[in-house]
Amino acid sequence: MAFENHLYMILFPNSALVGSQLGPEDFGKHFISGSSKYYAGKLIFAELDPSFRNNYFKIDEMLTDLRPHADGRPKSTKYVSTYRVLEHVDYDALGHLYITTPEGYTLELSPGAYDARHQPGFVRIFGEITPLSMLVLSDYNFLEFSKFITSPSTFVGAPKMFYTQIELEIEEFLQEIDANPLMQPPIPDVHPAVLKKAILELRQYKDKHTKGLSLTFPLGKLPFRNLRHGFMFASQTQNKFFPLPSDREIEKQNYRFWKFM
Repeated sequence: MAFENHLYMILFPNSALVGSQLGPEDFGKHFISGSSKYYAGKLIFAELDPSFRNNYFKIDEMLTDLRPHADGRPKSTKYVSTYRVLEHVDYDALGHLYITTPEGYTLELSPGAYDARHQPGFVRIFGEITPLSMLVLSDYNFLEFSKFITSPSTFVGAPKMFYTQIELEIEEFLQEIDANPLMQPPIPDVHPAVLKKAILELRQYKDKHTKGLSLTFPLGKLPFRNLRHGFMFASQTQNKFFPLPSDREIEKQNYRFWKFM
């Protein structure tokens, strides 16, 4: 039996370029529960145009080994690279983005225009996913942050970045922590007092636009429904945005994913 070859870029929990004879949904299930390598958690990956090539990757060599098993089963994964992957991928080669729950249910996201309206001075929380993993508080909007974090003059960024925004009503949070200093953290692994202090500092110093919150982004502990807008592939010259549908749209489109998101 002939199987279609796929080229996937894994973005979370690790970074890798792999070949596979599994379609996206089956690939998501395999990564979560079908592999001999133990993993329990979320998965984010993108499918690349099968014609994509970059001299940094030995894709053609991988394809020669991407053959079904002796018993006829499709080859699930054949690694190409696990180092500096995003840096060497052309954003034009990106197809769909896929996000998978720990239960193995996958939602397909299509690229789209980023057309959100921004409130000036609004404080946001960005989660950098790869190649860096950090939580950053900023008054930049989604697009402004992409220019900042990929700038050659930024010491805490990278030439290319994949990130998202966390849903949090800042004013409601400030009111709640004032009323209850012992409140539970709205973001895993970030103490509410640390978050409050960072927000007040960013508002106090008008020439300061970013403030680090955590050296890691606890995406594995954060439900997908707590993310805002979607996911951005950023660089200085090109962005590619994958919007998240509304909860209602996801429920209609993919009930099993919605149930566990």
